[in-house]
Amino acid sequence: MDRRSQASGEIEERSLMLKISSYTFVDATDSVRRVRRHARGPEILQWALLLGLCSLLIFAVLAFGAVDEWSTFVFEAGAAVLFLVWAAKQVVSRQVKLSKNPLHLPALIFFALILAQVALRRSAYGYVTEYEALKYISYGIVLLIAAECVREEEARKIFAFAMIFFGAGYAFFALVQELTANGKIFWVHSPHFHGGSIYGSYVNHDHYAGLMEMLVPLPFVASMGHLLKGGQRVLVAFCAVLMASTIFLSGSRGGMLAFVLEMVLFAALTLGKRRSPRIALGLTAVCVFILALLIFLGRGQVLGRLGDLSPGIRLNITKDSLRMFSQRPIWGWGLGTFPTVYPSFRTFYTNLFVNEAHNDYAQLLVETGLLGFALMLWFVISLYRHGLPTSRRWEFKWGGTVSLAALLGCTGILFHSFVDFNLQIPANAAMFYMLCGLAASGPLAELSERARSGASRNEGIGSRRTPSDNGESLAGRRN
Repeated sequence: MDRRSQASGEIEERSLMLKISSYTFVDATDSVRRVRRHARGPEILQWALLLGLCSLLIFAVLAFGAVDEWSTFVFEAGAAVLFLVWAAKQVVSRQVKLSKNPLHLPALIFFALILAQVALRRSAYGYVTEYEALKYISYGIVLLIAAECVREEEARKIFAFAMIFFGAGYAFFALVQELTANGKIFWVHSPHFHGGSIYGSYVNHDHYAGLMEMLVPLPFVASMGHLLKGGQRVLVAFCAVLMASTIFLSGSRGGMLAFVLEMVLFAALTLGKRRSPRIALGLTAVCVFILALLIFLGRGQVLGRLGDLSPGIRLNITKDSLRMFSQRPIWGWGLGTFPTVYPSFRTFYTNLFVNEAHNDYAQLLVETGLLGFALMLWFVISLYRHGLPTSRRWEFKWGGTVSLAALLGCTGILFHSFVDFNLQIPANAAMFYMLCGLAASGPLAELSERARSGASRNEGIGSRRTPSDNGESLAGRRN
């Protein structure tokens, strides 16, 4: 009898059987293990996607903006790998999860427009349009991964810190390279096109400024909230000052004005609703530190460039672009065909090759016509319409902090695009679409809170609780 009772006790301890009804039993130990094994796979893939997205964006920046053929190929291949990992995550989790992001539909229709230009032979150079379509697919993947996989509070926090420390480290490298300049990127690489103004890993200082415009709101907004304390706040604030200072030190007039616009928009969104002395003091301190750093480094002449706003050759290119648009107003000349078609419409002499319109809006109008321009307006309107609500409680939630910072970064680059072609540089375009995905997608924490509140309300109406709902084992209730 003792052996039998001991054996039966061991069996009960191993099985941990829960009696749900008179005829049904569930092994809690095995079921919990199965659930954990089932959840571990998607969780690993989730973090792999987060790490892969950060790595892809950083690679594109360091690889000279991913403008060379080899770097463009690696960027596109990396984006394809990210998409395959995301698809594998959906298969492992046994359900396709796709949020209702308002940017997905205009982006898909724009891609359909590109395919129509190629299929219907509306492009002046079909091969170039096909080549640009591959880039656009990569941007779409970046948008998808950012919108779907960087939504949880912890994921947004890690992503924010990764971009903050990369941005600060990259700004420090750019500053050191500028002070010890030898005319080469990374002190060893000679650019293909001479005569440019190298800054960081970019041949054009305006493109470096465009990147910093998108990154600097992250440390700036984070340092203004209540998420960081003491030394962490000071360190992140220093990162913001360093990154913002290099925008001015690069000499990019468009970058300077775009950064000022970001600060004005931040003040309008925050101080307009609540008068916070802390935020007002923070804004003032950032401006004072940037000015002091500029004076300390002896680059006061940079500020003088703000008065030199002569449009120069860019206005002539814009006028010529409007003439191009009038020839094909509906479909445009084809995505990526501007440098091929423009020489026959140029109205001024130059011995330089005009490869871009130096105005992303004018170039979009030329290459995709009214159809593409209307889709762009739809995309931007949806971005702000859904981005502003997601940035609520930014002072207390990493989700809101990242959403607000992403929206400010998008605003800066969209303004800068009136006088430059940042969105024609793959690294900057990918960073822009990543920020769009973050800004327009609601943080997952808020959605889960709503779901839990809805479930609790449903539980109170006509639901019946069992002892197991309280974590109480029915087997333990047997006498």
